[in-house]
Amino acid sequence: MSELIKLDRIDKHVLREMQQNGRISNLDLADKVGLSPTPCSRRVKRLEESGLIDKHVTLLNPAALGLNLTAMIGISMDRHTPDRFENFERAISELPEVLECLVVTGQAADFLLKVVVRDMQHYEQFLLGQLTKLEGVTGVHSSFVLREVVKKTELPLN
Repeated sequence: MSELIKLDRIDKHVLREMQQNGRISNLDLADKVGLSPTPCSRRVKRLEESGLIDKHVTLLNPAALGLNLTAMIGISMDRHTPDRFENFERAISELPEVLECLVVTGQAADFLLKVVVRDMQHYEQFLLGQLTKLEGVTGVHSSFVLREVVKKTELPLN
């Protein structure tokens, strides 16, 4: 388990601003958090080097790319062995439609996937052509997102 990083008030302010706008310039960030640019830049570098800032990304609009269907898929496996799970995890990470893959408990599923595709036809191709062909998959239970009520990328910094 990783060691918790001690964050002061300014660290949290920096992180809140960066979570809301990953492209914020150092000058604008420094102004918003009440620092001069050089100490602000050093602080961001320290947060990156500590591993607290994992990576910088650009979030795309799925609908603008024609990806109009999001599915949450529960996957059941035939065996609960480390090698079976490792092989599945390696294979599933290669599928571009899979946005998230989580090992879960408390459900009938072993894995929970978040998948984005163009439409139901694309989903069928993905399901039958790729997902159910993965070694060890014995069950697939799909739910389709009708509407996103809350969609955040920002973590709470209380």
